[in-house]
Amino acid sequence: QVQLLVESGGGWVQPGGSLRLSCARSGSVWPYDILGWYRQAPGKQREPVATMSSGGIPSYADSVKGRFTISRDNDKNTVTLQMNSLKPEDTAVYYCHAQRFEDQFWGQGTQVTVSS
Repeated sequence: QVQLLVESGGGWVQPGGSLRLSCARSGSVWPYDILGWYRQAPGKQREPVATMSSGGIPSYADSVKGRFTISRDNDKNTVTLQMNSLKPEDTAVYYCHAQRFEDQFWGQGTQVTVSS
């Protein structure tokens, strides 16, 4: 059973600016999936940015705590990432992720570029 994830909202922003990423879920959607956002910068490994349990408990990478907020809407089958006070080091491709036991689903990614 496949879950499709489609990200939107990426783009270019100056340092200190904000972006809001959205991820639309479709297909085999389960409200108890663990949802999250990961990112991959050029030449670096993909890393977790923020995750949210089925009960709505968030977890953040230390590098984004206090600046990013993850949220989910199980009725609309969406997960969002509000990114504030963006820094050049936040530049990366951001991926939406869903996990159900040992199964993992990934979106195609959306580019976020932070530069002046």
